[in-house]
Amino acid sequence: MGARPSRRVFLAATSPVLLGWALGAHTVWGWGRQTVHPEPRPDIDASAVLTAEQLEGAGKDVVAVFDMVREMPQIVDGIHCYCGCASLPGFRSLLICYQQDGMARGCHICQGEAKLAYRRRKEGQSLDQIRRAIDARYA
Repeated sequence: MGARPSRRVFLAATSPVLLGWALGAHTVWGWGRQTVHPEPRPDIDASAVLTAEQLEGAGKDVVAVFDMVREMPQIVDGIHCYCGCASLPGFRSLLICYQQDGMARGCHICQGEAKLAYRRRKEGQSLDQIRRAIDARYA
């Protein structure tokens, strides 16, 4: 019988896998399936994106990100969200995170993806270029 690893070595080796499983990492980091960005709906608009009034108490920085999304719903509707919400019922794209219950209100990944998309869009990049930048940073 070989030497057994110490408890510290065992936990160091298994903790990332177990944490990833608990957080739904198989959908966040692509374990078990390839991430596919959705095609933006041609008729999408920003009418369902939460307003500053609906975000009362969320802070100026959060409201600013929702305002960014409101300027580019057709872009955000074509981006996969990497925070794990993709496994939730009714999920379609990053745009969903800025509607209804507004998961993006408290999620730094949702907010980060939107900020990156906004900045890249202002630079004149295409949706495909924005997707590649988001994949490089969050996938």
